[in-house]
Amino acid sequence: MKFEKYQHVERFGNTETEGIENGLCYVFPKIDGTNASIWQDDNKIMAGSRNRELTLTNDNAGFYEWVIKQDNIKSFLNDNPTFRLYGEWLVPHTLKTYEESAWRKFYVFDVMNESGEYLDFDTYSKILEEYLITYIQPICTIQNPRLDSLMKTLDKNIFLIRDGEGVGEGVVIKNYSYKNRFGRVTWAKIVRNEFKEANKKSFGIPEINQTKMIEERFIDDYCIEGLIEKEYNKIVTEVGWWESKYIPRLLQTVFYCLITEELWNALKKYKMPKIDFRYLEKLCTNKIKNVKKELF
Repeated sequence: MKFEKYQHVERFGNTETEGIENGLCYVFPKIDGTNASIWQDDNKIMAGSRNRELTLTNDNAGFYEWVIKQDNIKSFLNDNPTFRLYGEWLVPHTLKTYEESAWRKFYVFDVMNESGEYLDFDTYSKILEEYLITYIQPICTIQNPRLDSLMKTLDKNIFLIRDGEGVGEGVVIKNYSYKNRFGRVTWAKIVRNEFKEANKKSFGIPEINQTKMIEERFIDDYCIEGLIEKEYNKIVTEVGWWESKYIPRLLQTVFYCLITEELWNALKKYKMPKIDFRYLEKLCTNKIKNVKKELF
């Protein structure tokens, strides 16, 4: 088997996740590490980051070096060579309140079979337990949850958090019987800070001035501080430090995320407007410079 990138987890309430709440939903704690995967290819244990295959000379925060030393994972893959593990390699990103014993460990959140289908939690958890592989347990299961019920689960995400240090960054909602309107299996997420920024009116924050140009509204709505910090921390985690030479990468990555993840939502929200993408990119750059002043 070859490297297979993990799917994007979409924001709850957008077109990609519309209707996911209709049925039995498993609500999992979302942890703030780096996306990782493990599989076997020609009897060799392999590992990947979010976007690439890893090697000892091109690792990601020491993940592959850790993987090849895990006998229980080797045994699991020898017995299940067509399975692929997806999870979070917990290294410092934005959230720093995890227990000291939680760092530099792998927490499985999905298992995929040879057909490219996800096993449901009740199936894969039993298999992983046989091999003592750590996995993320759901906070709860809810039948046909309403938004207010899902929002309450945010305060219950204390998974790996030090006592008295608050809660985690959000939750992931999985409905194993769900496919979206495009026929795709998709999971939804509610990230506390992102959700608050994207739903300002509900939290008593004044709405954006409707007289603003569409590009300015797009940046206000979607180029949020949480996104910028997340992409910055990904770069630091991958390379191990920060240098000014990574500024172009940060600017390009944030703009890429805006276009690939939010453009469709913006087109619906603003009724299919004309957008000047050069101006949009300039505004995106300015927003990043404002949020991360210390880098410029």
